[in-house]
Amino acid sequence: MAISQTRAAAISSIGIRALSYFFLRWAMLPFGPALIFTLFAIYLPTFVSGFRKEPKYNLVDEVDVVVTETTIRDDNAEADDSPGEPTPHVSEKVVAEQVDIQETISIEKRPMHAVRTLLSGAPNPRSLALSALTFLINAALVGFVADRLFRERYYGAEDLSFARVGYVGEHEAKLLIREPDQTKMPINIQIHLKDPQPPFDNPLWQSVGGVRWTGNETDYTAVVTIPLRNSGRRTYEWKTSNNHTGEFTTPPKIGEGPLTFLSTSCIVSRLPYNPADHPLAIPGMRHLAKVPPSLGAQFMLFLGDFIYIDVPRYWAKSTEEYRKKYRQVYASPDWPAVGQNLSWIHVLDDHEIQNDWSANTTGVYQNAIDPFNHYHAAANPPLAKKADALSARSGATYYEFTQGPASFFLLDTRTYRSNNKVAFTDEAKTMLGAAQLEDFIAWLRRPEPKGVKWKIVASSVPFTKNWGVNTQDTWGGFLAERKQILEVMWDTASRGIGVVVLSGDRHEFAATKFPPPMNSTWPESATVFEFSASPLSQFYSPIGTYRQRDAEDVEIKYINKGNSKFGAITIENLEEGEQSDLKYRLFIDGEEVWNTVILSPPVVIEDVKPAIAAGSWWERLFAWRS
Repeated sequence: MAISQTRAAAISSIGIRALSYFFLRWAMLPFGPALIFTLFAIYLPTFVSGFRKEPKYNLVDEVDVVVTETTIRDDNAEADDSPGEPTPHVSEKVVAEQVDIQETISIEKRPMHAVRTLLSGAPNPRSLALSALTFLINAALVGFVADRLFRERYYGAEDLSFARVGYVGEHEAKLLIREPDQTKMPINIQIHLKDPQPPFDNPLWQSVGGVRWTGNETDYTAVVTIPLRNSGRRTYEWKTSNNHTGEFTTPPKIGEGPLTFLSTSCIVSRLPYNPADHPLAIPGMRHLAKVPPSLGAQFMLFLGDFIYIDVPRYWAKSTEEYRKKYRQVYASPDWPAVGQNLSWIHVLDDHEIQNDWSANTTGVYQNAIDPFNHYHAAANPPLAKKADALSARSGATYYEFTQGPASFFLLDTRTYRSNNKVAFTDEAKTMLGAAQLEDFIAWLRRPEPKGVKWKIVASSVPFTKNWGVNTQDTWGGFLAERKQILEVMWDTASRGIGVVVLSGDRHEFAATKFPPPMNSTWPESATVFEFSASPLSQFYSPIGTYRQRDAEDVEIKYINKGNSKFGAITIENLEEGEQSDLKYRLFIDGEEVWNTVILSPPVVIEDVKPAIAAGSWWERLFAWRS
């Protein structure tokens, strides 16, 4: 029988292996390393003590018992010879018993149980090699956990120099540059057409601006807005004087197509963990890198959780800690393949601040929003217009633009929301805040230029209430405001403009539709659709958490598995010109696994106001459509 130290070593070993596997391959929960290190602190002394004290031999005690009986026969009984009478029975009596006990004690080697030793992690006194091997397995797992937890801390990327493409419109493009080395200043930016068509196009490199200096107040970042003078959909190559290069493509004209873009959210490095990976490796980006060249994607609509400030541990709440997280993503060896030649635009979510954030601009918000503004917001599309105005709302943190056959509104679902703990049906509970809600509804109601058949809503959290886990953090926790928005969306769809919500956050995929209530004034064709896809590189739930509960949120497709998920959306107007189709393609771990096509709804209610194109002032100047 195993001694107590050996049993303790086996129990702690099983805990180390189970928790390490979960942490490294599934979810890097912040409390995981502390538990693993504690278990190893128990395992180490109990393993050594068990190996030293556990006997190598079994004591075998065999006892044989022999009982000998002594009997006496009674021969004095008289015989009866009468006819028909039985012969008398001769009786025997036991008068003595002799018990002999023989005890044999022997020693034999204990069974080897090699497989049990390797699986349990317990010491095996018969084999130093097996004991050492099973110990090294646990030591390696603890080492892997420590490597994942601590090694990226040494990659602060303070000297990171990079450039990426932000928002690209018909007449302007934004380029974000980070350069801490002031000896490289000033930085000059040049562009030229990748496919010049003589004699009208200039094939030469042209200077389009630059950066005179950068400073710590913006973490050494700057955004340059590049004016684009060529009309039509063209591809430009760009280069900077500090040796960064890439390219971007302008979008189709407003009302024309096709337009293809990508959508996803949630990035964590080195998950699933591979000890051979670079400390800042992002496996999901490798899957993503395979797809855009074949699709001709215009941009990535990234729906939040670009960083996880609290994974694998919430190290600090300082502005520098938040900045460091952004630098580490951009310093990843997997970033250039997906960021040099693809425009990325962003919305804010909780892990850029703190898990399930619903405290508005209090607490750590200001520290968290600082790098988001410098690295993302500064290179984003134009701010959303104030309701019933052509100018942007001052201080807005949400965006809108129009490209090709679609108009986009990028919501901020964190800065203005009510506390998540307020009742789901509370009429005063808001996710968007009064000003954003007003501007969003005005955008939904605003007529669109000719050929624009879709309104695309970017929400960091799912619009459906079908996710039963942590529903209060989704639109399912804000049902009164959601109902108000849905009614306006159905109005919009009744005018022939399809409404689609794109979301992330859940680390799963679900396609959901929101049909108007039966016997309502809205036609069934006014149905609103949502495609929620994430993560780009994170854990997924092995147990499904999405379930249709009523006829309000109708499931179309649900897939929970996959560490890397993103959607590719292609919108193209049909030849007849009255309708447009939207094709959604889901990619999991780099492979297309599902797709669907929806049509823009037919016109039921005619628009009564002329439309002015959304976007930058360049777009509003040039994008009028009769």
